[in-house]
Amino acid sequence: MTSLSPSASSGWSLRPKRSFSGLPVNHHSSSLLPPSSDNSKRQKPWRSGYFAVLDIGSTKITCLIGRGESNGILRVVGCGWRRADGIRNGAITDLHKAEAAIRATVGQAERMADRSVDGVVVNLSCGHPASRLYNVRWPIGGRIVSEADIRRIINEGRMQATLEGREVVHTLPIDFTVDDTENVVDPRGHLCDTLKVRLNIIDAASTALLNLQTVLNRSELKLDALVSSPMASGLSVLNADERELGTTVIDMGGGTTSLAVFGEGQLLHTTQIGVGGQHVTRDIARGLSTSLENAERLKTVYGSADLASDVEDDLLTVELLGNDVPHFEQISRSHLGRIIRPRMEETLELVREKLDGAGLGSAASGRIVLTGGGSLLDGIRPLAERILGAPSAKGRHSPAFNRSVRLGRPKNIIDLPEKTAASAGFATAAGLLSWAASAERPFGDVEFRETQPSGFLQKVVAFIREKV
Repeated sequence: MTSLSPSASSGWSLRPKRSFSGLPVNHHSSSLLPPSSDNSKRQKPWRSGYFAVLDIGSTKITCLIGRGESNGILRVVGCGWRRADGIRNGAITDLHKAEAAIRATVGQAERMADRSVDGVVVNLSCGHPASRLYNVRWPIGGRIVSEADIRRIINEGRMQATLEGREVVHTLPIDFTVDDTENVVDPRGHLCDTLKVRLNIIDAASTALLNLQTVLNRSELKLDALVSSPMASGLSVLNADERELGTTVIDMGGGTTSLAVFGEGQLLHTTQIGVGGQHVTRDIARGLSTSLENAERLKTVYGSADLASDVEDDLLTVELLGNDVPHFEQISRSHLGRIIRPRMEETLELVREKLDGAGLGSAASGRIVLTGGGSLLDGIRPLAERILGAPSAKGRHSPAFNRSVRLGRPKNIIDLPEKTAASAGFATAAGLLSWAASAERPFGDVEFRETQPSGFLQKVVAFIREKV
């Protein structure tokens, strides 16, 4: 078996830097901001080497091992997935079952890739992730803005965002303002009196993250980085124009539905709703008095979110629970649809309220992209167009009626197993691989913690630089 690690020429290490809580901090390069545009054009889109990612969802766990190609395509060399035992709504509920599921999933990917996995990039879905916008000011005093000034202003924003029991996972600068000049991408070298920044800071409950790290340690895996699930899905299913003009990605998972609003080429907002495909499955099981396994099969094969999409009202055979001898009953497909539709309407109405209440204006009122396993349900697109295309009671004056809807599948990724290729259920995993392999931080995600000076003289010099 070949060890999975970046080549020496890549100039970086998968070993995580540590924050105050001991959790890894996302990192890609030593600079807070991307290099100048001229240098960016010459840079390769991907790092060299192979990368492993782990998507821990409510219904399944997925591991991908892959690398970036020179033509901009991601190539998968190993893939594994298993039922998400010991996990509920993305959070660890049973350490032993979760460990076993993760070990089996990673082992399957390792055998396919003929490589062993040491560290993984993992999706952030546990700990009730929250996204908040901060406007931060920092006095410059008429001199040139330096890298240290940027670090200070972002440090100030993170201090404002610090909440007890929460851990910051992403610090995303949306744009800078240099005195009265807005929408500055890179303020370094500018003369100004006051520097301002808009930050999108995403955090999660510290205990949930520590439990996640515990189960990975027990699985003999290093947590290289955490990446917001809807951010990863957006990297996978959107193109650059959609991220620039304003698009909302709705990732319809098993236990939760997550949203990510993109605009101006940046991630502006994320949120999560505690309703997903598993709730639909339970509704079917209760409504038809059948097992969860049968309910899931009925939903997947015959279910529809939109009754108008039922061309033929077929009769379906359902095995009932609670009988010593197997007992079956026939129902119409339209009856199954009448059980499914209220839950899907509820989910989409909650999404609409979240978008109308986000305060993001046109960025949250444009195109909608549905992805995740729930988006594979028949009839979901026309239902989403009707519900998301109309303002909610709380958002009567919002421009929500301009929203259009399409289904999103992973882009620019090859060699997924045939049954999963282009499946929306693997959008997050594909996005995680894109994030892990990217030569630069997607959306300017800031590495906050630095290696602290060790010697006395170094500490004095660092103190002077910080204060002057």
